[in-house]
Amino acid sequence: MKSLRIRRVTVIGTGVIGTSIALGLRRAGVHVALADRDTASLAQAQLMGAGVALAPGAPAADVVVIATPPSTIAAVLRDAQARGLGAVYTDVASTKGGVLADVERAGCDLTTFVPGHPMAGREISGPAAGRAELFEGRPWALCPHPDTTPEAVRLVAELVAVCGAESTVLAPDAHDRAVAATSHAPHVISAALAARFAGADQTALSLVGTGLRDTTRIANGAPGLWVDILDQNAESVADVLDAVVRDLTRAASALRGGKGARHDALADLLTRGNIGREHIVGASRRAETEERTLTAAA
Repeated sequence: MKSLRIRRVTVIGTGVIGTSIALGLRRAGVHVALADRDTASLAQAQLMGAGVALAPGAPAADVVVIATPPSTIAAVLRDAQARGLGAVYTDVASTKGGVLADVERAGCDLTTFVPGHPMAGREISGPAAGRAELFEGRPWALCPHPDTTPEAVRLVAELVAVCGAESTVLAPDAHDRAVAATSHAPHVISAALAARFAGADQTALSLVGTGLRDTTRIANGAPGLWVDILDQNAESVADVLDAVVRDLTRAASALRGGKGARHDALADLLTRGNIGREHIVGASRRAETEERTLTAAA
């Protein structure tokens, strides 16, 4: 790898994403300072080798990563900029339009802020779930404001590359529509299916197979965090859920109707499902192929 311009990074928030970023940077020899109001989480991240606690009067970082819940980012950014914690700032929230609106209202300096979103995560939370390799081969969206300087974007893109991910620049609204379809709505749908078993019907549970486990795997996220995420991307997620509800309503009506209508309606949904699944798998395979190509060329 060519010589890095990033030598010092401060990570605010030592959950699974913040800790994973810190571990990836430490692996590349970057000095990482950590901050978190949760002292137990901060101590765990330090024990894992993710960095050292941010000390008063520490030198300004090249990049400050804000890895806190979406609704808190504006306040954290404003405080960090006021304290001069770094030259450039980025976040990792999975919504961008709402975050940018909050940041603008808070009067933050937009020239040094590069909204970001690494497209990776785990079903379990907390620093203990952090992994240095979590972002390898994964896309990492950057959604700069028109006022953001090109140098700030370049510096955050370097941080992304050090973590093993591939940066892609998107408009905030395009990002939010995409993640509503690929992440946020699927989480709600998975939760809705898993909720059918909240009453613990032992007869049904005795027949649980891989299909149900696979489709409810992502339902295990922290409810508080997910309410925050969904609130920040409410309209886009609601649009996707409305479309899914229309399909499910038609399927339910068909199941209660005549056999001929039932066959046509269900066959249409299942056929479109097959096509969509092929597209999803194809996109994943292309991403894996591109990552292998990049790795071989490195």
